[in-house]
Amino acid sequence: MGSVVVFCEVSGGAIRSATLPGVSAARALAAAHGGGGVVGVVIGHGVGAAAQDVARYVDRVVVFDDARLASPLAETYAPLLAAAVKSAGATALVGTATSTGKDVLPRAAALLGAGMASDVIRVDGAQRFRRPAYAGNALCDVEIASPIVVVSVRQTAFAPATTAAAPGALEAGQLGTIDALGAEVIGVHATKSARPDLGEAKIVVSGGRGMKAGENFKILEELTDLLGGALGASRAACDAGMVPNDLQVGQTGKIVAPQLYVAVAISGAIQHLAGMKGSKVIVAINKDGEAPIFQVADYGLVATWEAAIPALIAEVKKLKASAGG
Repeated sequence: MGSVVVFCEVSGGAIRSATLPGVSAARALAAAHGGGGVVGVVIGHGVGAAAQDVARYVDRVVVFDDARLASPLAETYAPLLAAAVKSAGATALVGTATSTGKDVLPRAAALLGAGMASDVIRVDGAQRFRRPAYAGNALCDVEIASPIVVVSVRQTAFAPATTAAAPGALEAGQLGTIDALGAEVIGVHATKSARPDLGEAKIVVSGGRGMKAGENFKILEELTDLLGGALGASRAACDAGMVPNDLQVGQTGKIVAPQLYVAVAISGAIQHLAGMKGSKVIVAINKDGEAPIFQVADYGLVATWEAAIPALIAEVKKLKASAGG
């Protein structure tokens, strides 16, 4: 009966919401491994409050807190994750397939001599998982034969974990030697926004190449803010320099699955569909009635954005006014 270790990411001294789907996957995998429990691992500097929060979701928390761990480097984080797995006698290591998870988990798998399944969307057994391939056009069933399995899970495929009946105990992990192997973080350039994070928003409004110019995204920003959502874009719009690359939705951008996805002037290339077709409700607005986006849309409007978006904004304002704001 082996336990499962879950890598719990921290940002700004708080647990990242992207961690909670990973905890859900870890619970499912722990059940498949005989119910040995879930051990959360928190790494960073000044992460005491975050560790207390993680304890509400797992059976036990191992905390590695040191000034040298302030920046998430795979070179320093992966050895600690591997050590936590060995110390716990765990049979699995799980994390969310964020940019940090994608960096740290493969290195930890190598240190453990473990097989790894990446971007998993379903746990089918102790060593069997399902993951998408070919931009989501095919699904692969992957089986890991090594004694320890390492898994990164797609955030949008698992529901966020709910709190446990009782908080888990906290313990300090043994730091040992922390060696960045010559790597260092020179600086972090973060874009601050009052809007929710694109990968976690319940409503996403995305624009494509058909928006023609970056200044035309202002009208999409207005609609986005009225709906309380996040702004996204297709790769074509980002490559054309209309909007920053961090707004890209797609196979090589952010994978999103909001309650509502509004695609404006987006044709629906496979690369883009791979990043948003898991959305609960998809609304497509495009002047080309044969655009591939309409094949996945729940609601479609064949119209130019110049005509459709102002009208939509006006109707949303009316609804908000009638509802008292």
